[in-house]
Amino acid sequence: MKDASHCALDYSVVIPAYNEESYLPLTIDRLKKAMAAISEKSGELIVVDNQSTDSTSALAKRLNVRLVAEKVRGIARARNAGAQVARGKHLFFVDADTLVNEGVLRKSLEYLSSGQVGAGGAVLSFDQTQGRLLFGVLFPKMWNFISRSLKLAAGSFVFCRRDLFEECNGFPQNLYAGEEIFFSRAVKRLCRKKGISFEIVSDYPVITSSRKLLWHSNLRITANLLLLVLFPFAVRFRSLCGFWYHRPES
Repeated sequence: MKDASHCALDYSVVIPAYNEESYLPLTIDRLKKAMAAISEKSGELIVVDNQSTDSTSALAKRLNVRLVAEKVRGIARARNAGAQVARGKHLFFVDADTLVNEGVLRKSLEYLSSGQVGAGGAVLSFDQTQGRLLFGVLFPKMWNFISRSLKLAAGSFVFCRRDLFEECNGFPQNLYAGEEIFFSRAVKRLCRKKGISFEIVSDYPVITSSRKLLWHSNLRITANLLLLVLFPFAVRFRSLCGFWYHRPES
């Protein structure tokens, strides 16, 4: 990875994408609007096509963003591949089904530019509850409480100084789920050593898709969450992380 002193831009936004032709246009549109509103900072958008079988790659080209190909499936690999070619001093990682507003982007950049914050994330909100009280309404509230209390970033929105990202060796590529939690913990330790903080932006939530609530039953979601809690080593095996990698055909 390149040294931070060689970065030509203030920040780079990396979007890992696997078969995201439905969500990518709006995600990029919102990001472009947020970036344009912060004209004093220079940034770029990078889409990492992670072996898509739909028109994700062609769509990214039409939307005039940088396109990178990562041939090995895995969201950690896709994020790291984007960071590898990024030209920004600071790095942002945004899921392809997540809408970022000007407020959260500006606040995150202010944190990073202050020199007092090395990395962080943001609270989130679902685009729809899908009529599910437990997972559509209560779960995001519970996660936001955990995120603010324990200073853990959701994968939908993560920001970090490039030098810290490189010192942490990026997202752990031996994990197939929960990699953002392990990354948060690693970069938090590094921040503490350097006398700076890891912050969660609470005033401006990002809006992320609740599509998994349409794909899976409450029982399936609960079973997968329990699997991670009771057997955390499961995230090291792709075969045990199908919940995050398998999608309905339609």
